[in-house]
Order: sequence, then C-alpha cells, then structure tokens
Amino acid sequence: MIGNHLLQHRELSATAIGVAAYIQSLPEGAPVGIKALVARFPEGEMRMSSALRELERHGYLERRRERLETGRVVTRTYSYNKPLTTPNEPPPPPDPEPVPLPHPEPQRITDPEPQPAHPGAADLLANLRRHDPRLLLAERDVRRLAPGVSAWLDRGADPEAIGLALTANLPEPMRSPASVLAYRLEALLPPHLPQAPQPRPIRRPDPFQTCDGCDRAFRAPHPGRCRDCPPLPAVAA
Repeated sequence: MIGNHLLQHRELSATAIGVAAYIQSLPEGAPVGIKALVARFPEGEMRMSSALRELERHGYLERRRERLETGRVVTRTYSYNKPLTTPNEPPPPPDPEPVPLPHPEPQRITDPEPQPAHPGAADLLANLRRHDPRLLLAERDVRRLAPGVSAWLDRGADPEAIGLALTANLPEPMRSPASVLAYRLEALLPPHLPQAPQPRPIRRPDPFQTCDGCDRAFRAPHPGRCRDCPPLPAVAA
C-alpha cells in the first residue's frame, strides 16, 4: 500500500517517486544503494543519487553510518512509508478523518408582489390612439406599460402632460409603438412634483340693471338707480 502523500507529492521528481515506490516494494535487507539501483533501472548514477537525496530531504529515506561487529563502517538505508519530519523521529500521526458538515437548506427567494397600477393608467394608455392612430395598443401592452404610467401619476404629473410627453414628435416610421412608449416612460420620468396651488375663485361681474330714474343700463347686484341719478327720498314708515 503506497500512500497518495508520496504519489501526489508536489516537490518530488518523477524519478524520486518511482524509486521510493520501488524501495517500499522490496523485502527487508535488499540492497538499495546507487549501484544496485543503476543496475536495476536505465537511469544513470547522477539521477539516482539526486532521487535518493530528494527522498532523504523529505523524510522518506534515512541513511545512517553504522559500524559492524567486524569493525567495518557501512551505510545502512532505512525506508519509511510515512515521511519523517526529522531523522530519528517517529512518523507523524495520520490525518484525522474529515467531519462532514451539514448542508444548509437553500433559501427560498420569493419575487416581490407587483404593485397595483393607478386606476387611470390603463385609460390614459388606451386613449393615446386619439393623438396618433398608430398608438392603438394591445391589451398585454397596456398591462405592461400601466406601472410606468402609474409612477408618473404618483409623482404628481398631470394626465394631459403625460399624454403630450408620450405622443409628441413620434419617430417615422415607428415599428413598435409599445417599445417607444416604454422607453419614454422610463427616460422622461419626472421627479416628485410639488402639489399645485389651489385655483383662486373667479369673481364674476355684477349683472346689468335698468336705472329707475333715467332708464340707463348699469351694473349692480340689485335693481335701483345709477350713481348719476339722485336717490329717492326716504319714505316715513
């Protein structure tokens, strides 16, 4: 069994990974020196020596100088299935099993409820045909454009002013009247308009009366004499 920590190692060369896998497959006591590896594989001594140094640097091999009973000093190579952090230290413990995290429930996204259109928006759109016969809209176009007209009305725009803004200087030719109206409703949307002042009451002039003294016409709220005729003498009760 060869771990992925060796086969998927990011810093080891392909030669070093192959040499490590081969050494781990050998029985204990098998020769794994440079000469034995060169005799087994086509790679030369320089590549084998470099591969062994890589494995030793990353903790997969440890080469020790030991003295035999005969007094001869030899180099003994130790192979580790798990890499050592430093020589003579036990292999690190295996990584803990990952704990599965609960999957959060997906949040339900609800579309916002459409705002009701202004009561007079549909009638305003339907009456645009009186300004231009090409503006005879389909019912679905009226439903689609009614919220845009409602935004104008909610901001205080006068219905007559909206009709003029939508129908003035229409393009020639006009392929899609509904698209032209949709663009104007969005592009020409006015700001919130202040409330218009209350109109002053119109004072009508007094009606014409016939003077009782000279029969001349004059304006007065009630019948009587004009200002040029002397008033009648007061009659005692």
